[in-house]
Amino acid sequence: MTKRILILYTGGTVGMVPSDAGYVPSAGFDERFRRQLADSTAQLPEFDIIEFDDLIDSSNLQTSDWRFIAQQINHYWQEYDGFVVLHGTDTMAYTASALSFMLQGLDRPVVVTGSQIPLVQPRSDALSNVVTSIMLAANQTLCEVVIYFDGKLLRGNRASKVHSTSFNAFDSPDFPALGDIGIYFQLREELFMPAGKFNPVIPEFDPEAVVILPIYPGLQARTIQSLLTPNLRGLILLNYGVGNPPDRNVALMEEFERAIESGVVIVNLSQCHRGPVVQGAYSSGAIFNQMGVIGGADLTLEAAFTKLHWLLAQNLPAKDVGRLMTQSMCGEC
Repeated sequence: MTKRILILYTGGTVGMVPSDAGYVPSAGFDERFRRQLADSTAQLPEFDIIEFDDLIDSSNLQTSDWRFIAQQINHYWQEYDGFVVLHGTDTMAYTASALSFMLQGLDRPVVVTGSQIPLVQPRSDALSNVVTSIMLAANQTLCEVVIYFDGKLLRGNRASKVHSTSFNAFDSPDFPALGDIGIYFQLREELFMPAGKFNPVIPEFDPEAVVILPIYPGLQARTIQSLLTPNLRGLILLNYGVGNPPDRNVALMEEFERAIESGVVIVNLSQCHRGPVVQGAYSSGAIFNQMGVIGGADLTLEAAFTKLHWLLAQNLPAKDVGRLMTQSMCGEC
Protein backbone atom coordinates (compact mmCIF):
# COMPACT_ATOMS: atom_id res chain seq x y z
CA MET A 1 0.00 0.00 0.00
CA THR A 2 1.40 3.40 -1.00
CA LYS A 3 2.24 5.66 1.91
CA ARG A 4 0.95 9.22 1.94
CA ILE A 5 3.01 11.91 3.62
CA LEU A 6 1.99 15.46 4.54
CA ILE A 7 4.64 18.16 4.51
CA LEU A 8 3.94 21.31 6.53
CA TYR A 9 6.05 24.23 5.33
CA THR A 10 6.24 26.68 8.24
CA GLY A 11 9.06 28.86 6.91
CA GLY A 12 12.76 28.84 7.74
CA THR A 13 15.92 28.87 5.66
CA VAL A 14 14.84 25.83 3.65
CA GLY A 15 12.33 27.91 1.66
CA MET A 16 13.94 31.34 1.82
CA VAL A 17 15.04 33.47 -1.13
CA PRO A 18 17.64 36.23 -1.30
CA SER A 19 16.61 39.86 -0.80
CA ASP A 20 18.35 43.19 -0.31
CA ALA A 21 18.02 42.61 3.45
CA GLY A 22 19.29 39.01 3.38
CA TYR A 23 17.39 35.73 3.17
CA VAL A 24 13.62 36.03 3.77
CA PRO A 25 10.79 33.44 3.94
CA SER A 26 9.07 32.99 0.60
CA ALA A 27 5.87 31.35 -0.63
CA GLY A 28 5.94 28.82 -3.47
CA PHE A 29 8.08 26.11 -1.87
CA ASP A 30 5.88 23.34 -3.31
CA GLU A 31 6.58 24.41 -6.89
CA ARG A 32 10.30 24.93 -6.30
CA PHE A 33 10.71 21.59 -4.55
CA ARG A 34 8.80 19.58 -7.16
CA ARG A 35 10.78 21.31 -9.92
CA GLN A 36 14.03 20.11 -8.39
CA LEU A 37 12.60 16.63 -7.86
CA ALA A 38 11.77 16.46 -11.58
CA ASP A 39 15.52 16.28 -12.21
CA SER A 40 15.92 13.47 -9.67
CA THR A 41 15.30 9.75 -9.91
CA ALA A 42 14.30 9.49 -6.23
CA GLN A 43 11.43 7.09 -5.63
CA LEU A 44 9.38 8.80 -2.96
CA PRO A 45 6.05 8.09 -1.29
CA GLU A 46 3.13 10.24 -2.36
CA PHE A 47 3.20 13.57 -0.59
CA ASP A 48 1.24 16.79 -0.29
CA ILE A 49 2.61 20.14 0.82
CA ILE A 50 0.64 22.63 2.89
CA GLU A 51 2.23 26.04 3.07
CA PHE A 52 1.42 28.20 6.08
CA ASP A 53 -0.01 31.62 5.25
CA ASP A 54 2.28 33.32 7.74
CA LEU A 55 5.76 31.97 6.96
CA ILE A 56 8.28 32.79 9.65
CA ASP A 57 11.98 33.00 10.21
CA SER A 58 12.18 30.64 13.17
CA SER A 59 14.01 33.22 15.27
CA ASN A 60 10.58 34.90 15.45
CA LEU A 61 8.90 31.74 16.78
CA GLN A 62 6.29 32.18 19.51
CA THR A 63 4.74 29.59 21.82
CA SER A 64 1.48 29.97 19.88
CA ASP A 65 3.29 28.61 16.79
CA TRP A 66 3.89 25.28 18.56
CA ARG A 67 0.17 24.99 19.14
CA PHE A 68 -0.73 25.87 15.56
CA ILE A 69 1.66 23.30 14.09
CA ALA A 70 0.35 20.62 16.45
CA GLN A 71 -3.24 21.49 15.56
CA GLN A 72 -2.49 21.06 11.85
CA ILE A 73 -0.95 17.65 12.42
CA ASN A 74 -3.90 16.64 14.59
CA HIS A 75 -6.38 17.85 11.94
CA TYR A 76 -4.80 15.72 9.20
CA TRP A 77 -3.76 12.80 11.39
CA GLN A 78 -6.03 10.15 9.94
CA GLU A 79 -5.41 11.18 6.32
CA TYR A 80 -1.64 10.58 6.20
CA ASP A 81 0.84 7.90 7.22
CA GLY A 82 3.53 10.33 8.32
CA PHE A 83 4.37 14.00 8.61
CA VAL A 84 7.30 16.26 7.76
CA VAL A 85 7.57 19.71 9.34
CA LEU A 86 9.84 22.12 7.44
CA HIS A 87 11.18 24.56 10.00
CA GLY A 88 13.96 27.05 10.57
CA THR A 89 17.00 25.68 12.36
CA ASP A 90 17.32 28.35 15.08
CA THR A 91 14.38 27.11 17.14
CA MET A 92 13.87 23.71 15.51
CA ALA A 93 14.80 21.79 18.68
CA TYR A 94 12.28 23.83 20.70
CA THR A 95 9.48 23.00 18.27
CA ALA A 96 10.43 19.32 18.01
CA SER A 97 10.42 19.08 21.81
CA ALA A 98 7.11 20.91 22.13
CA LEU A 99 5.48 18.67 19.51
CA SER A 100 6.69 15.56 21.32
CA PHE A 101 4.75 16.58 24.44
CA MET A 102 1.61 17.78 22.67
CA LEU A 103 1.31 14.80 20.31
CA GLN A 104 0.98 12.09 22.92
CA GLY A 105 0.72 8.43 21.88
CA LEU A 106 2.17 8.63 18.37
CA ASP A 107 1.75 5.65 16.07
CA ARG A 108 3.49 7.18 13.04
CA PRO A 109 6.44 9.50 12.41
CA VAL A 110 6.65 13.26 12.69
CA VAL A 111 9.95 14.33 11.13
CA VAL A 112 11.19 17.89 11.63
CA THR A 113 13.83 19.16 9.21
CA GLY A 114 15.13 22.20 7.38
CA SER A 115 18.42 23.35 5.93
CA GLN A 116 21.38 25.64 6.43
CA ILE A 117 21.28 26.91 2.83
CA PRO A 118 17.99 27.67 1.01
CA LEU A 119 16.73 25.22 -1.60
CA VAL A 120 17.19 27.78 -4.39
CA GLN A 121 20.88 28.38 -3.65
CA PRO A 122 23.92 26.46 -4.94
CA ARG A 123 25.32 23.80 -2.57
CA SER A 124 22.05 23.70 -0.66
CA ASP A 125 21.51 20.88 1.83
CA ALA A 126 17.74 21.34 1.56
CA LEU A 127 16.89 18.78 -1.12
CA SER A 128 18.75 15.95 0.60
CA ASN A 129 17.29 16.76 4.02
CA VAL A 130 13.71 16.99 2.76
CA VAL A 131 13.89 13.92 0.50
CA THR A 132 15.33 11.77 3.29
CA SER A 133 12.77 13.11 5.76
CA ILE A 134 9.93 12.10 3.43
CA MET A 135 11.35 8.59 3.26
CA LEU A 136 11.71 8.43 7.05
CA ALA A 137 8.13 9.67 7.48
CA ALA A 138 6.96 6.54 5.65
CA ASN A 139 8.70 4.26 8.16
CA GLN A 140 5.91 2.90 10.36
CA THR A 141 8.30 1.58 13.02
CA LEU A 142 9.22 5.20 13.82
CA CYS A 143 6.51 6.43 16.19
CA GLU A 144 7.84 9.66 17.64
CA VAL A 145 8.85 13.22 16.86
CA VAL A 146 12.35 13.27 15.42
CA ILE A 147 14.77 15.69 13.84
CA TYR A 148 16.52 14.59 10.66
CA PHE A 149 19.48 16.68 9.60
CA ASP A 150 22.64 15.98 7.60
CA GLY A 151 22.62 12.23 7.98
CA LYS A 152 21.56 12.15 11.63
CA LEU A 153 18.23 10.94 12.93
CA LEU A 154 17.72 12.31 16.45
CA ARG A 155 14.94 12.08 19.01
CA GLY A 156 13.33 15.50 18.81
CA ASN A 157 13.28 16.18 22.54
CA ARG A 158 16.91 15.09 22.92
CA ALA A 159 18.33 17.34 20.22
CA SER A 160 19.99 20.75 20.25
CA LYS A 161 21.44 22.99 17.59
CA VAL A 162 25.18 22.89 18.18
CA HIS A 163 26.68 24.70 15.18
CA SER A 164 25.58 27.92 13.52
CA THR A 165 27.17 27.39 10.09
CA SER A 166 27.97 23.68 9.66
CA PHE A 167 25.67 21.35 7.75
CA ASN A 168 26.13 19.06 10.76
CA ALA A 169 24.15 21.51 12.88
CA PHE A 170 22.32 19.23 15.33
CA ASP A 171 23.38 16.76 17.96
CA SER A 172 21.87 14.75 20.80
CA PRO A 173 24.24 15.40 23.70
CA ASP A 174 23.07 12.76 26.20
CA PHE A 175 21.25 10.18 24.08
CA PRO A 176 22.41 8.13 21.07
CA ALA A 177 21.30 9.02 17.57
CA LEU A 178 18.33 6.96 16.40
CA GLY A 179 20.01 6.43 13.06
CA ASP A 180 22.81 7.36 10.70
CA ILE A 181 21.78 7.92 7.12
CA GLY A 182 24.47 7.61 4.48
CA ILE A 183 24.43 5.29 1.51
CA TYR A 184 22.32 3.03 3.70
CA PHE A 185 19.71 3.73 6.36
CA GLN A 186 21.26 2.46 9.59
CA LEU A 187 18.42 2.76 12.06
CA ARG A 188 18.66 1.78 15.73
CA GLU A 189 15.12 0.51 16.04
CA GLU A 190 15.80 -0.82 19.54
CA LEU A 191 15.92 2.84 20.65
CA PHE A 192 12.63 3.83 19.01
CA MET A 193 9.65 4.73 21.20
CA PRO A 194 6.88 2.11 21.01
CA ALA A 195 3.70 2.91 19.11
CA GLY A 196 0.93 4.35 21.25
CA LYS A 197 -2.69 5.37 20.99
CA PHE A 198 -2.88 8.89 19.62
CA ASN A 199 -4.11 11.22 22.32
CA PRO A 200 -2.95 14.79 21.65
CA VAL A 201 -2.88 17.37 24.44
CA ILE A 202 -2.61 20.78 22.78
CA PRO A 203 -3.18 23.55 25.34
CA GLU A 204 -2.93 27.30 24.96
CA PHE A 205 0.43 28.60 26.13
CA ASP A 206 1.10 31.75 28.11
CA PRO A 207 4.38 33.14 26.73
CA GLU A 208 5.08 34.80 30.09
CA ALA A 209 4.72 31.61 32.12
CA VAL A 210 8.32 30.36 31.87
CA VAL A 211 11.62 32.24 32.06
CA ILE A 212 15.20 30.97 31.57
CA LEU A 213 17.90 32.45 33.81
CA PRO A 214 21.60 31.65 33.40
CA ILE A 215 23.59 31.79 36.64
CA TYR A 216 26.78 33.84 36.35
CA PRO A 217 29.37 35.31 38.72
CA GLY A 218 27.94 38.40 40.38
CA LEU A 219 24.25 37.66 39.74
CA GLN A 220 22.22 39.87 42.07
CA ALA A 221 19.01 39.08 43.93
CA ARG A 222 17.25 42.09 42.38
CA THR A 223 17.56 40.40 38.99
CA ILE A 224 15.30 37.63 40.30
CA GLN A 225 12.93 40.17 41.79
CA SER A 226 12.47 41.76 38.36
CA LEU A 227 11.46 38.38 36.91
CA LEU A 228 8.77 37.64 39.45
CA THR A 229 5.78 38.96 37.51
CA PRO A 230 2.23 37.80 38.32
CA ASN A 231 2.24 35.54 35.23
CA LEU A 232 5.52 33.77 36.02
CA ARG A 233 4.87 30.16 36.95
CA GLY A 234 8.08 28.41 35.93
CA LEU A 235 11.76 29.33 36.16
CA ILE A 236 14.59 27.36 34.54
CA LEU A 237 18.01 27.97 36.06
CA LEU A 238 21.17 27.23 34.08
CA ASN A 239 23.63 26.49 36.86
CA TYR A 240 27.25 25.44 36.94
CA GLY A 241 28.51 21.87 36.51
CA VAL A 242 26.14 19.27 37.92
CA GLY A 243 23.70 21.98 38.99
CA ASN A 244 25.67 23.93 41.57
CA PRO A 245 24.31 27.37 42.55
CA PRO A 246 26.20 30.17 44.32
CA ASP A 247 24.83 29.15 47.74
CA ARG A 248 26.86 31.80 49.61
CA ASN A 249 24.75 34.44 47.90
CA VAL A 250 22.15 34.34 50.68
CA ALA A 251 19.94 37.06 49.21
CA LEU A 252 19.77 35.20 45.90
CA MET A 253 18.90 31.90 47.58
CA GLU A 254 16.18 33.63 49.59
CA GLU A 255 14.61 34.98 46.37
CA PHE A 256 14.51 31.47 44.91
CA GLU A 257 12.87 30.18 48.09
CA ARG A 258 10.29 32.98 48.05
CA ALA A 259 9.48 32.21 44.43
CA ILE A 260 8.85 28.54 45.25
CA GLU A 261 6.67 29.49 48.20
CA SER A 262 4.60 31.67 45.86
CA GLY A 263 3.96 28.67 43.57
CA VAL A 264 6.72 29.07 40.97
CA VAL A 265 8.23 25.77 39.79
CA ILE A 266 12.02 26.08 39.56
CA VAL A 267 13.97 23.58 37.46
CA ASN A 268 17.74 23.24 37.78
CA LEU A 269 19.72 22.55 34.60
CA SER A 270 23.42 22.58 33.83
CA GLN A 271 25.24 25.04 31.60
CA CYS A 272 27.40 22.13 30.41
CA HIS A 273 26.61 20.77 26.97
CA ARG A 274 26.83 17.16 28.16
CA GLY A 275 26.12 15.36 31.41
CA PRO A 276 23.22 15.42 33.87
CA VAL A 277 22.33 17.53 36.87
CA VAL A 278 23.14 15.71 40.11
CA GLN A 279 21.58 18.08 42.60
CA GLY A 280 23.31 17.79 45.97
CA ALA A 281 26.47 16.05 44.76
CA TYR A 282 28.22 19.15 46.14
CA SER A 283 27.17 20.92 49.32
CA SER A 284 26.38 24.06 47.30
CA GLY A 285 23.60 22.17 45.53
CA ALA A 286 22.12 20.65 48.68
CA ILE A 287 20.28 23.89 49.46
CA PHE A 288 18.19 23.37 46.32
CA ASN A 289 17.05 19.97 47.57
CA GLN A 290 15.99 21.57 50.83
CA MET A 291 13.93 24.33 49.23
CA GLY A 292 12.24 22.13 46.59
CA VAL A 293 14.04 23.04 43.36
CA ILE A 294 13.50 20.32 40.72
CA GLY A 295 16.67 18.67 39.44
CA GLY A 296 16.51 18.59 35.66
CA ALA A 297 18.52 15.36 35.21
CA ASP A 298 19.70 15.17 31.58
CA LEU A 299 16.93 17.25 29.99
CA THR A 300 18.09 19.55 27.23
CA LEU A 301 17.24 23.20 27.72
CA GLU A 302 14.77 22.97 24.84
CA ALA A 303 13.02 19.92 26.30
CA ALA A 304 12.90 21.38 29.82
CA PHE A 305 11.54 24.70 28.59
CA THR A 306 8.81 23.20 26.40
CA LYS A 307 7.86 20.47 28.88
CA LEU A 308 7.50 22.99 31.71
CA HIS A 309 5.41 25.24 29.44
CA TRP A 310 3.24 22.28 28.42
CA LEU A 311 2.62 21.09 31.97
CA LEU A 312 1.87 24.57 33.28
CA ALA A 313 -0.51 25.25 30.38
CA GLN A 314 -2.67 22.39 31.67
CA ASN A 315 -3.14 24.25 34.98
CA LEU A 316 -1.74 21.40 37.06
CA PRO A 317 -0.80 22.06 40.70
CA ALA A 318 2.84 23.04 41.19
CA LYS A 319 3.61 19.80 43.06
CA ASP A 320 2.30 17.72 40.14
CA VAL A 321 4.28 19.77 37.63
CA GLY A 322 7.41 19.21 39.69
CA ARG A 323 6.79 15.47 39.91
CA LEU A 324 6.11 15.10 36.19
CA MET A 325 9.18 17.13 35.25
CA THR A 326 11.32 14.29 36.65
CA GLN A 327 9.43 11.53 34.83
CA SER A 328 10.11 10.54 31.24
CA MET A 329 6.91 11.03 29.26
CA CYS A 330 8.17 10.52 25.71
CA GLY A 331 11.84 9.64 26.04
CA GLU A 332 13.02 13.13 26.93
CA CYS A 333 15.00 12.18 30.06
